[in-house]
Amino acid sequence: MSKREITVLTDVALITCVVQRGFADEVIAAARDAGAQGATTYYARGSGVRERLGIFGVAIDVEKEVINVVVSQDQLDRVFERMYLAGKLDTPGMGFIHVTALEKAATYVPEEVKEKLHRSVRRRG
Repeated sequence: MSKREITVLTDVALITCVVQRGFADEVIAAARDAGAQGATTYYARGSGVRERLGIFGVAIDVEKEVINVVVSQDQLDRVFERMYLAGKLDTPGMGFIHVTALEKAATYVPEEVKEKLHRSVRRRG
């Protein structure tokens, strides 16, 4: 029987971005261009202060797309900024983005990536 190992990542964060329906693909593309490896997307319903905007109280679509991206601390600021801009979150009612620190995470990490990380850590220390 082969020995199984868990590679635990401790220098990572979760970026969660809630956007209007139809914007997730652009936000994910921006995250990937900034170095993120992938994303998880799902649909949600939202409500809040901005449900009804405009003179005639025209309702904003309550259907939202939620994007979760796990990134290293080194990538965090760059990916966060790119996602924010791609989602047009500087426009009222377009969405929300936040970061959650992760104590640890685990997934398959290819040997060549582990070796690169170990070399990088040795050079710093």
